[in-house]
Amino acid sequence: MTDLARRPGDTTGQTTRALAAQRHDIITAQLRLHGAVRVGDLAALLEVSEMTVRRDLDTLSEAGVLDKVHGGATLRDDRSAFEPGFDAKSRRNLEEKIAIGRAAGTLVRAGTSIGLTAGTTTYHMAMSLLHVVDLTVVTNCIHIAEYLHQFPRADRTVLLIGGTRTPSDALVGPTAVQTLEQLQLDMVFMGVHGMSAKGFTTPNLAEAETNRAFVQTTNDVVVLADHSKWNMNGFCTIMPLSSAAMVVTDSSLRTDARNVLARECRSLRVVDTDPTIASAGRPNA
Repeated sequence: MTDLARRPGDTTGQTTRALAAQRHDIITAQLRLHGAVRVGDLAALLEVSEMTVRRDLDTLSEAGVLDKVHGGATLRDDRSAFEPGFDAKSRRNLEEKIAIGRAAGTLVRAGTSIGLTAGTTTYHMAMSLLHVVDLTVVTNCIHIAEYLHQFPRADRTVLLIGGTRTPSDALVGPTAVQTLEQLQLDMVFMGVHGMSAKGFTTPNLAEAETNRAFVQTTNDVVVLADHSKWNMNGFCTIMPLSSAAMVVTDSSLRTDARNVLARECRSLRVVDTDPTIASAGRPNA
């Protein structure tokens, strides 16, 4: 049988490949802009069927451009020095981050002082703190401070430390470190870019230094990290696994990773995720 796509003068195959390449470029651009995409949104944008979009996502996944998730895809970028923005990170593994944040929020007691490092998972944790009485929150995350200030309480103090702003909207650097050196906190909740047997990491050198300053303020550091952070290695090490009093993660974390964390950290908490959370959007205060 003759392969019609290869017959001289027949440009059907070439046209199909060119259109696919254009779609791939658009999908990649949307991923770089937003950090994540949905199949339905892409189908409307590209004016093609959802089946075609899924095939495109399969191709781009095989090429190492993205990671497929339920209903869409997230940008894959394994460069150790790459730091996506807050909005891009906030869309990744949303249901896991919300579940982890809620679980971590149950650890906070009335009358305590806590630190929340910058991050999208710690941001979701902040949403669960609105009803904790007599609470002091120290953070270097602009978004966390802005969120808590929307719901003022006479018995809650929010301290946003100063510093230089990173692409992920963390305030870092000498000013942040000097402020933290004066503080003693009951607990610190830390978001990380990556974790592995080598420790917890971030792509930003100044943020690593600032997070280490947070670590020095307390004896109890709780790391919030969803399953996608495992073996994601940032450029800079924050601390070894053994420095964590607890790691809160989700049930999609691999068994071998759980074993390493359970062995090296003082405590490991694994939470189940609710797939209806992400579709409902951010929880209301």
